[in-house]
Amino acid sequence: MNLDALRNKPERLIVGLMSGTSCDGVDAALVRIRGSHLDTDLDLLDFRTFPYSPDLRERLLAGRMDAKEVCLLDFILGEEMARAVADLKDRAAAAGRVPDFVASHGHTVAHYPSVSGRPAGGTLQIGQSAVIAERTGLGVVSDFRPGDMAAGGQGAPLVPLADWLLFGRRESTIACLNVGGIANVTVVTPEFEGIRAFDTGPGNMVIDGAAGLLSGGSLMMDQDGQGAARGDVIDALLAALLDHPYFELPPPKSAGREQFGPETYLLPLLDEWKGHTTEDWLATVTLAVARTVADAVNRWVRPEREPECMILSGGGAFNPTLVALLEKELRGLEIAKSEDYGIRSDAREAVAFAILGNETVFNHPGNVPGATGARHPAVLGKITPGSTYAEPDEERADHVA
Repeated sequence: MNLDALRNKPERLIVGLMSGTSCDGVDAALVRIRGSHLDTDLDLLDFRTFPYSPDLRERLLAGRMDAKEVCLLDFILGEEMARAVADLKDRAAAAGRVPDFVASHGHTVAHYPSVSGRPAGGTLQIGQSAVIAERTGLGVVSDFRPGDMAAGGQGAPLVPLADWLLFGRRESTIACLNVGGIANVTVVTPEFEGIRAFDTGPGNMVIDGAAGLLSGGSLMMDQDGQGAARGDVIDALLAALLDHPYFELPPPKSAGREQFGPETYLLPLLDEWKGHTTEDWLATVTLAVARTVADAVNRWVRPEREPECMILSGGGAFNPTLVALLEKELRGLEIAKSEDYGIRSDAREAVAFAILGNETVFNHPGNVPGATGARHPAVLGKITPGSTYAEPDEERADHVA
């Protein structure tokens, strides 16, 4: 990657990649970006989700992986992500466009942010950037989280800069809620320095997990929240779900499968309430997601800044039952969809990492210390050059021979 040449271009075409904790597949967004940092202007040109096979999804959802499995999945996901990039690259070529590089979040297999009494932490994302670069010929910016953690941050959330650019208003405060596998909220203030963000707790991960556990693996999710809509809340189970120490922690804070994976958050409760229907479980877990979001907003956001509205994105935006519960729990706070602001709900995170990749190219910080708790702004990501090797043609090969 010729960084000077990229910086001097009037605009850059970037493929942003994201694989979330729900393990649904690779989200790929083609984003046109002009400028950088607070002067960034962008357009979402294309977006597609490339689902994982059931076998790969099962491997990614495994409660434990040994080193061999992590190594193998790193390269397998590299191939999956390379195919996603190649598809968008071909679609871009049909429109006369050529992507400049890839910005890949990868897939998180372990995330242990620093906590009180344990200043050191760690994080690991897989989806080998060398494979993506080799298969596509494009340079890759990846591995965004360690730079923030090295500076004392949580390594998450990393979307606040993008949220400010996409949804910020000069005269009012907006809350941006993304419900992916984990739910996170960004408080988008008129002034950039006022941004705050944190993970509220579980999202689709536990809804999908409940569907899988209670159906014996025949269901991957609660499609459109239909199961939850038919069920009745199990009050004692709801109380148990809400009794988790994470919810008492003040921001900055981040969460992941380590706290809210189905195997750790739901499975220990299964025996006690296994006599209830799958629908009742789904109703209870879905309410737990909505209530933990609302409790976090009411406790940590509203006392400081009352948002004008909340903009919802992520897979949870497509669950009508969850949306209705959020509207009920967040009484008095209008909920809008990301689509109302020109960004697809399911594309937000892939777009965010395209923005962060652009910041890396310009050697600009991509984190927001007020969101992650880092000691200072930090340049994020590592760069893998695009492949420049080409097989010699026959004439050249004959001459060498």
